[in-house]
Amino acid sequence: MNLAEQIGFDPEEGRGPLYRRLEDRLRHAIESGVLKPEQALPSERDLAEDLAVSRITLRKALDGLVGNGLLHRRQGAGTFVAGRVEKSFSKLTSFSEDMAARGRSSRSEWINRAEGAVTPDESLMLGLSPGTPVYRFHRIRYADELAMALEYSTIPAFALPSAGIVRGSLYEALNAAGTRPVRALQRLRAVLFDEQQAALLGIEAGAPGLLIERRGFLDDGRAVEMTQSWYRGDAYDFVAELNAVG
Repeated sequence: MNLAEQIGFDPEEGRGPLYRRLEDRLRHAIESGVLKPEQALPSERDLAEDLAVSRITLRKALDGLVGNGLLHRRQGAGTFVAGRVEKSFSKLTSFSEDMAARGRSSRSEWINRAEGAVTPDESLMLGLSPGTPVYRFHRIRYADELAMALEYSTIPAFALPSAGIVRGSLYEALNAAGTRPVRALQRLRAVLFDEQQAALLGIEAGAPGLLIERRGFLDDGRAVEMTQSWYRGDAYDFVAELNAVG
């Protein structure tokens, strides 16, 4: 059975732009489970032939689904049905490490990267004296070119040689400096994205999300990280292993 038969698509049926009708049928197939998470789609040439549409029509339909997070493209590997990412609370890992463990590429788009004096709230959370210098890293985190999360981190200046040393993974830079956190306290709560946040992630204002607030500590007890991460609610599941006491 080819994909056209799987999703029940006939280019001669229905009204409206052909690419939109194809996009809707593919979306329904993904949401109903006909197409499984992480399933690879045929090549665009084969897919266009199976569906009896042009490559341009197919590309427009796929682009819409990629933009909505239902499909993702892997360079050199093809197009895949997106699977929800499971983020474990039992492991202290970075976004880059989480994506690499799942075979997905990650990158950041910088909103701000700067040095400044600690604010009263940062001073309280990090246990720093007023006026202590800190580095702030504000960025959009991408997986396979899909905007997945907003991340706002504050790091005491003693933990890194400079703000500019952080290019990709923050934890990689901290590890190189010998100041990677060895434990953390995290708090999770449900949120709704405001207009500014939604625009950065390319989603609708009011869409549900998950906010993780984390404080990371060195083995000597000093706080070395304060991070707030807003994750898309349609892309993440958070899991934790629980053990009985006694």
